[in-house]
Amino acid sequence: MNDGFSVELRHLRYFVVAAAHGSFNRAAQVLHLTQPALSRQVKDLEEELGVPLLERRTNAVRLTDAGERFFEEAQEILARVDLAVRRTRAVPPQEVLRVSYAPSATAGILPRVLERFRRAHPAVRVELMDVTPLETLKLARAGGLDVVIALEPSVTAMPGFQWSVLRHLRLVLVVRRDHPLASLQRVPPKRLRDVPLVGLARETFPDYVPHVRAMLKPHGVVPRFVGFESDGVSTLFASVEAHRGAAILAGSVAGILPRGLVSRPFSPNFDPIVAKVGVAMTRTRPVAGAFAGLLREEAAQERRHETGPARSGLRSV
Repeated sequence: MNDGFSVELRHLRYFVVAAAHGSFNRAAQVLHLTQPALSRQVKDLEEELGVPLLERRTNAVRLTDAGERFFEEAQEILARVDLAVRRTRAVPPQEVLRVSYAPSATAGILPRVLERFRRAHPAVRVELMDVTPLETLKLARAGGLDVVIALEPSVTAMPGFQWSVLRHLRLVLVVRRDHPLASLQRVPPKRLRDVPLVGLARETFPDYVPHVRAMLKPHGVVPRFVGFESDGVSTLFASVEAHRGAAILAGSVAGILPRGLVSRPFSPNFDPIVAKVGVAMTRTRPVAGAFAGLLREEAAQERRHETGPARSGLRSV
């Protein structure tokens, strides 16, 4: 075999057409090639295989014994390829639904929504993007999002989307299990004075720090941040454990906390955070509205099943 050469589909097709017509000249006309070019391609195939496939005669070619066997195999290969091409072209392109979401806004309901949506719309692929508010804004302005699920105020005032309320989330304090505040059933906000806090960075979550400062101010507390995370709650959890600090987050994160962390409700409670779902209005996408509708249904179902804090007072919602 020749180094650097490999059998390609075009070689098989050229050989089959030449053998079927019994002439390089007629085959070249069918293939829209010159006769010398076609002859050279078939010769390359024979050299690669190491056996002659066609017996050349004046103005005609005939299959050798090896050529007879290879002709049948090549026809079968080309038939399978042609069938695969036809079947692929017959399948309509899969529709893609691009969804940006905040994990704390969708915790506890997103898996059920995805399962229901896929059953109802099997031809639609959901592309989930766990990105920061600033990244969400960039994607939305570029027309790259169909559905946005976010916490107020974040991007929920962003134009071009039709917004509706998804759920109301109470705030909780997330701490390590061995943190002194973990022993409390409910945490008075004034107890956060001088407690090291880990927050979300201003450059990616610009609303987080101002919101925390504003809600603690009436309680005479100035938050003492010892660290900021720009990626989201997953990396924030690791920082809370590493700094032996605390974080103020939506209570829905209780279901996704690592084993070493717990959440405790506040008393008195802060005003809840509103989670909203937005559907892009720049183009009509019925599946986007259907996805948002399933989100609202699951959130409503969760509210109906919700019984509030457990009797021990340690469960947060």
